[in-house]
Amino acid sequence: MGGGSQIPPDFGSEERPKSLEPGQNHHLHAVVDMGSNGIRCSISDLSSPTTRVIPTVHFHRVNLSLYEAQIDPETGTRIPISQHVIDRVVSAIIRFQIICVELSVPASNVRIIATEATRTAINSAAFTDAVHHTTGIKVELLRKEEEGIIGAWGIASSFSDVEGLALDLGGGSMQMTWIFSHAGNVHISPQGAVSFPYGAAALTQKLADLKRGKSKDEAQKAKAEFRHQMAKNFRAAFDRLEVPDSLVKKAREEGGFPLYLSGGGFRGWGYLLLYLHQTRGQNYPISIINGYTAPKADFENTEALEEVARTAHEIFRVSDRRRKQVPSVAFLVNVLAESLPHGIKEAHFCQGGVREGVLFRDMLPVVRQQDPLEVATARYAPSSAQAIAALMLAALPRPAGGRSVPSAISLHVVQAFANALYVHASMAKELSSSAALYSTSTGILASTHGIPHSHRALLALMLQERYGGELPPRDVDLKSHLQGILTPEEVWWTRYLGKFGLILGQLYPIGSIDTSKPRIVPSARWVTGLGKKGKKDGLELKIAIQNVAYDPTHLKEELERESQKLQKVGKRKNWIGGKDGWGLKVQVSVEEEDLLAIH
Repeated sequence: MGGGSQIPPDFGSEERPKSLEPGQNHHLHAVVDMGSNGIRCSISDLSSPTTRVIPTVHFHRVNLSLYEAQIDPETGTRIPISQHVIDRVVSAIIRFQIICVELSVPASNVRIIATEATRTAINSAAFTDAVHHTTGIKVELLRKEEEGIIGAWGIASSFSDVEGLALDLGGGSMQMTWIFSHAGNVHISPQGAVSFPYGAAALTQKLADLKRGKSKDEAQKAKAEFRHQMAKNFRAAFDRLEVPDSLVKKAREEGGFPLYLSGGGFRGWGYLLLYLHQTRGQNYPISIINGYTAPKADFENTEALEEVARTAHEIFRVSDRRRKQVPSVAFLVNVLAESLPHGIKEAHFCQGGVREGVLFRDMLPVVRQQDPLEVATARYAPSSAQAIAALMLAALPRPAGGRSVPSAISLHVVQAFANALYVHASMAKELSSSAALYSTSTGILASTHGIPHSHRALLALMLQERYGGELPPRDVDLKSHLQGILTPEEVWWTRYLGKFGLILGQLYPIGSIDTSKPRIVPSARWVTGLGKKGKKDGLELKIAIQNVAYDPTHLKEELERESQKLQKVGKRKNWIGGKDGWGLKVQVSVEEEDLLAIH
């Protein structure tokens, strides 16, 4: 990472004791995030092998706005944090410390981190001293630049790969930087992050102040001047951040910058978008904010979102406080869209905040580079999960003649599929397919941090096909909506791989393969001239079986029978979108060979 963008490794830890009491779990880390709109208390388990996905052991939120506690409701002027509020904060932290003791969190692993509202408080020192004196924990007060850096690390934790502009919208401030995160290596601007006093709560207060005591025309003129100043500040920040030429070129060619958004203000905006996508005929199937992506047109449709905030009776995960802030966030989104060079391409919403940022930053690069979906499914992996994944990969044709499997069907996704191949196998037939379909959105993988919605859809659809693909009527729509997140080509490959997973599940019923005695070896290639008239392109899958197996004739017959399910995936009537949709002809052959000699 460039100079000026890294927080020292010992930041805020100078007074934390290093010794552990007997029975304490040094893998547990507790973080108190004292934000502007609320105080978040969390305990995370960073033990191997699930460290990368930052599993949550405990979480609760204290509904106390430190920003609003410093605003006089009558005059709108700043006031010190009252003793009553200080006492509430201290009491909340003490109660959390009790939970930490009950869960065996070492005292040295408990941190209190504060941001804009605490940093700019009139009595900031008295407030943090009171917390330190009563709890014994020194408050780590992030500077403006550090707050943006931690936010960027939190965003990096939310995806396997990140490349775009990172924005963190809290209650008191907003931070902006650029970010590249690939294979565990995170790079942001050498300038760190630029901070603006445009947090959702602060901006709401500012826009109210611009109206106070003015006529309508005067208020509109003041708002226009403020808008111009905001846009000027955004453009200046963009220049100051030294955005890499490669990122600028890509934005110019693709119609804008990808935005990676964190912080409560942007998450509220994301939940409004989810509400629209789930209530106006689209029926978007996943309600998890992390990994949710909104296209430019929807993200910038501020009028529609403001209308929803005004008129909807109840909006999932949007509190009354967030509703009141929607006009100010809409104002911010409009200014951003107008002032960023080349505009906005799409918006990716992230759950990553202070907790995820400080914990992810401290992980070893070898841990950070792990794929979240693969890590999350590893706990369910059968003994031969890697060998099963190798068989699946062998059933995919290698790139040739300009044709290739979609990049979304990555090595990590295939390994995750192999890991989870037997999770629902012990269930009754009427349950396994449905349970598999729900597993990534409301089931066993729903709470996993860092998985894009497209990856959730890929795995869910492959697992559902692995159990035959049959669904009760109530679940058919969910499958259709999950498919809607993907391209028709990606959907077709989930069906192909899913059906191949079904064959492997029947061939190796407990997920154990004796690699010294290979039972099958698949191979696939692109071919032309398939079909009755020899005019169809497609793929040929050859499954070689061991001719010295315990019952080779029976095995060959069984595979030939099961392979019909794969060939059906290639029939035009089963293509994605019907006969005129997307699909490939599939030809499967089963042959006996001396695999031991080949092996």
